[in-house]
Amino acid sequence: MAMSKINSKIAALSSTWLLSLLVVLSAKAQQRYFDQGYAHNDYLHGKPLFEALGNGYTHMEADVFLLKDSLVVAHWFPYLKTNRTLESLYLAPLKQLFHRTNADFGLPPVTLVIDIKSSPKETYLALRPLLEKYRSLLSIVQNGIYKQGRVNIVLTGNRPLDLVSGETNRLVMLDDLLNQPSARLNDHLFSMASCKYSKVLQWTGKGTIPVKEKTGLLKLVKTAHGQGKKVRLWASPENENVWRELLNCGVDYINTDQLARLKTFYDAHFFAAYAQAQLPEVE
Repeated sequence: MAMSKINSKIAALSSTWLLSLLVVLSAKAQQRYFDQGYAHNDYLHGKPLFEALGNGYTHMEADVFLLKDSLVVAHWFPYLKTNRTLESLYLAPLKQLFHRTNADFGLPPVTLVIDIKSSPKETYLALRPLLEKYRSLLSIVQNGIYKQGRVNIVLTGNRPLDLVSGETNRLVMLDDLLNQPSARLNDHLFSMASCKYSKVLQWTGKGTIPVKEKTGLLKLVKTAHGQGKKVRLWASPENENVWRELLNCGVDYINTDQLARLKTFYDAHFFAAYAQAQLPEVE
């Protein structure tokens, strides 16, 4: 099948999913999005982007390879998935979504984290002109001044640190290393800091988290927050005890592949905390 026909087919599917999402958002005009949810490997879900938004997620991640001149979304065997591009799965549908909804149904800014799997320099040089096509949609950092857009782009994985840090006008921010943080402070180069869960914690959710591990996590969170970075631990155990403890320790984004399950847990956690805060004082 010719590439033009493939792209047309993808565009048609994206439009169908977009209309379905608009129906859901319209029916749930008061839906509460939760900033703490992070849709890891979002592109592996049945309906990338739309499934995350439909479950209230505003942060999602996609692995990207540069193949010739194309930015392909895949974790393995990208040569078999050249029809699944960053533009067709994410950028174009996001533009459609924000441009076709006047009130946006209360949809807050969305963060797309691009996990670069190929060469950082070559991949970023291909990514930059693509993002320019969507400049009106994106958050911008110009001469150290941050201007919020409808979509935030954050680069992780093979980060083009030297290229991005040397730009005075850019459309991306970076993911820092939580366990080996940069000393840069609040200059909008890094928006978050992350590392593998097992680099910080060995606790799997059984029993009580060891004091030493919790103290270490709290220290890392405090350092990151002091530098204006949000915190995420990837490859964390998918269970409620771990999720609850991470939230209690100030971790900003809960990494998950189980979108509906985390959303259900978070709603219960949020409303329980809210109810507790509203309890009258006993004299």
